[in-house]
Amino acid sequence: MTTIGIIGAGHIGSQVARAAVANGYDVVIANSRGPETLTELVAELGPKARAATAEQAAEAADVAVVTVPFKAYASIPVEPLAGKIVIDTNNYYFERDGHVPALDDGLETVSGMLQQHLPTSRVAKGFNHIRSAEITTDGKPAGAADRRALATSSDFEDAAQFVTDLYDQFGFDTVNVGPLSESWRVERDQPAYVVPQTRDELVANLARAQRPAAAA
Repeated sequence: MTTIGIIGAGHIGSQVARAAVANGYDVVIANSRGPETLTELVAELGPKARAATAEQAAEAADVAVVTVPFKAYASIPVEPLAGKIVIDTNNYYFERDGHVPALDDGLETVSGMLQQHLPTSRVAKGFNHIRSAEITTDGKPAGAADRRALATSSDFEDAAQFVTDLYDQFGFDTVNVGPLSESWRVERDQPAYVVPQTRDELVANLARAQRPAAAA
């Protein structure tokens, strides 16, 4: 079975871990405070999960999930993730992360910057525009008329397909936004952000997205 390494054990990371274990994945999860602080979470997750350092989680991962504050993305281990699919859940909040002109001016995307940091990995956007609690509560069987849809985006077809398959296992439809250069369409303050929506509604919201203009 595929091992998912989760770097970041906050609200999203913990919920992805719960959903992954429920679907039969092995999970290695890390946070910034050390494995010993994850004892309670790992006990809840059960025998398919263990705590580790970020480096160890990256090494153990067949597929990794990066779910740290955006301002910490440059601390993600590079070499242990070489050749691997990396799912990026990050969002940019300038109030927390400090202003990044390239993002403020619409010149870069959050996940595109992680891809630059991890040049030998295959980054895909995932789980960034759903409230964390809803990851384990809003899933529905395939074919349900009101099944919620989530977006992914990647420069690599296999990475986008992995997220698509994972979403389906967790109970969500998928809309592929295209390359990471288009992933701004599901970033903060866009119409598709943290809104429950079906596939058709998500497609419409993606089309309504407006990118900030670069400063003169």
